[in-house]
Amino acid sequence: MSVVSRTNLAKAALGPLAAAVLIVVLNAGAIPPYQAYSVGLAAVYTVLVLSVNLLAGWAGIWSIAHPALFALGAYFAAYGSTHGWSLEVVVLGATGCGAALGAFLGSAGARFSMLYVALLTLAFTMVSLEVMGQWTSVTGGDQGIAMERLDSALGLGTLASAGTQAQYIAVGVAGIALAVAALARPSALRMRLVAAKSHPMAARSIGIAPEAQSALAFAVSAAFAALAGVLLALVVGFVSPDPFSLTLAISLIAACVLGGAGKVLGAVVGGAYLTWAPAAAESVGVAQPVLQGVVLIGALLFLPGGVVPFLGRLVRRSRRPSAQRSPAPAAPPEEAPRSVPAPPATAPELLRLDEVAVTFGGLRALEGASLSVRAGETLAIIGPNGAGKTTLLNVLSGLVGGGRVAGSARYDGGFLLKTRATARRGLGIGRTFQHAETFGELTVMENVLCTRRRITAHNRARAVQLLDSVGLAHVADRYPDELPFGLHKRLDLARALAEEPELLILDEPFGGLDAGERTLLARQIVRQQERGTAVVIIDHVLDDLFAVAHRVVALDFGRPIGEGEPGKILDDPRVRSSYLGQSGARGELPRRDGTEGAAVELHGVHHAYGGITALRGLDLTIPRGSVVGVVGANGAGKSTLGRILHGTLAPTRGRRAVRGDLSTALVPEGRALFKTLSLRENLEVAAYAAGVRGAELRARLKETAGWLPPRLRERMGMPAAGLSGGEQQILAIARALMARPGLLIVDEPALGLSPAMVDEVYARLGLLAREGMTVVLLEQSLGRAASACHEVVVLHEGGIAVSGEPADPTFLARAERAYFDGQDDAPVAAAQG
Repeated sequence: MSVVSRTNLAKAALGPLAAAVLIVVLNAGAIPPYQAYSVGLAAVYTVLVLSVNLLAGWAGIWSIAHPALFALGAYFAAYGSTHGWSLEVVVLGATGCGAALGAFLGSAGARFSMLYVALLTLAFTMVSLEVMGQWTSVTGGDQGIAMERLDSALGLGTLASAGTQAQYIAVGVAGIALAVAALARPSALRMRLVAAKSHPMAARSIGIAPEAQSALAFAVSAAFAALAGVLLALVVGFVSPDPFSLTLAISLIAACVLGGAGKVLGAVVGGAYLTWAPAAAESVGVAQPVLQGVVLIGALLFLPGGVVPFLGRLVRRSRRPSAQRSPAPAAPPEEAPRSVPAPPATAPELLRLDEVAVTFGGLRALEGASLSVRAGETLAIIGPNGAGKTTLLNVLSGLVGGGRVAGSARYDGGFLLKTRATARRGLGIGRTFQHAETFGELTVMENVLCTRRRITAHNRARAVQLLDSVGLAHVADRYPDELPFGLHKRLDLARALAEEPELLILDEPFGGLDAGERTLLARQIVRQQERGTAVVIIDHVLDDLFAVAHRVVALDFGRPIGEGEPGKILDDPRVRSSYLGQSGARGELPRRDGTEGAAVELHGVHHAYGGITALRGLDLTIPRGSVVGVVGANGAGKSTLGRILHGTLAPTRGRRAVRGDLSTALVPEGRALFKTLSLRENLEVAAYAAGVRGAELRARLKETAGWLPPRLRERMGMPAAGLSGGEQQILAIARALMARPGLLIVDEPALGLSPAMVDEVYARLGLLAREGMTVVLLEQSLGRAASACHEVVVLHEGGIAVSGEPADPTFLARAERAYFDGQDDAPVAAAQG
């Protein structure tokens, strides 16, 4: 059975208790009749605001359809009262019809963005308003329809409209609705709604279908809105189209923002605001829309979370001395985890892929992927950036998106590719993500519990044990945003392990962790090996990856190129070449005599993103007129270094020194072109950003266009999206040249290009170097950088592992080793020499 704590029951009881007290006060005549009517109306609006508030806060859906659903309940009650329908039929019929319409809107809107959901619900309300005016036999048109009494079919008596009895009923129902919402807050329903809203892909990986959650949330919300409509008809005693205009939709959103989206008590604040705003506007002598606008602007500027969250923060500050956090557990000892032998070759296969291919339009991301995994075996997938590793993991977890998947995949004897992503969790497949996609609005405990459809005492106890096993028990009630990156990674792993999967898929779990955290993670993987769990893991931290892997498969350009044991896979020339690249003939570079001054210097540079350390202790000099290659695997810190050299990113520690008047330009990874703009417009945008106008702009445009190859100069008016990948890279470099930089930084210039286009791009970069420009190339390929640069710096886990000149006969061997394990074998090389 579901777990309902005493605290939750106490919170839920506050609504009915407050309603009971208010009814006693009303019955005693302590409130004048007109104000009593306003109290009943406020109760009605509280239920209505609650329906919109929780839909927005929990499911992330801002609806403009609720005035129509509100009207549905009101007209249903008025029409039913004049045709002899019982109270039970009216309530069940109104809420049932509202729920059906809400489910339709939720399922239809789940396919679109928030903007299109707003347009869909707006269209629904506009059509409903037109129906109200035209369907006179039911609604009475502009004249409206009177609400009469309702008799109970269960013998509960007669409910009269437009009187004190209706006001008492409205207050009581509002109290019960608040209690239901308070009980739903710690439930799996709310957790799964928030999970689907926060990160749909991660939600699918734990069996949550965002479309189904949206439909469910909208259905429940619409039922409450229709119930509020029934209450409105009872309290007012008359139903006409006037209260259900689009103005009400805007007012509802304002009320939600004012009270606090997703907050149960925020509905009370919003209901009071909708009820007394007209009287307040009249008392100060301004139009109601003006007052509402002022209140909404004030709330957005000074109370962006709403009144209730603001008051909650004040209460927490007043209790600050008692709000002590549990101490963090002691760091684990750093001895390496013991290895678990691989399962025998005769062990049955849990997973087998045969000739799996994935295409996105004309791009083939994966091709001919064939592999197998046995229970208890850990299979590592390696390869450079863009090799198809994450695409392969997405195939296993059903998260390929718009890609087309071909081939065969069998899991535990069944066909895997035909299984929905949300159903694969039930098959025993758990998944982590490269960036630890946790659900930020759920606590650490709730991130684990949301994997269950119902929360039982057993499930909660299992979650406590799991969090304790990964070292998160002391932060179970904290939110992910309050935690360092290493604990984010542990939480992502705990969520994947919540239902004891038979196949565990890990996407770069070691990335961004320090040595102690990597040791702890390795122990968790070993623990799964001991349990008999099959593990498929990708990572660029090869030493840690190989320490836990039984077997390794290497990918490049979407195809498997090698397979073997962790200690031998890098001996395969094809695998080494995929990482290090081919060393072509050295291009012609400008001569250096050793007297070149420094263009940029970095001293003790350290940079971190939250808890992720990207660079550590870098000292680097970029000489003027040189071509410097910065090489490293994905995640080594190259892009961060490029942004610091460019000056757009300030290091966390250390300093950047620029000698003289040096302008810099950065060509980012992925090019970041404006695809809908023409080639000429892309260049002009860069000139405008550099402050170039008029004749100077035309001169630079002509100069830069002359640098482009003829086939691009002839197509200056066509959109950039029509270019090939290599042509887009050349255009991205040309755009950077519009600022006439003295230092040009190019991030991954060869990514995704054919060999011929790589040669052309590098030839044009070499031309710039010969013209005196300082160039920094951020590359994965050591061979490519060695053939095109004066100096090469190898980064490993954010630090400089080795640097030197490719002309040095010992350098390449040292650089290769440093590329993979971060160690410079200079003493060994010297001894051999």
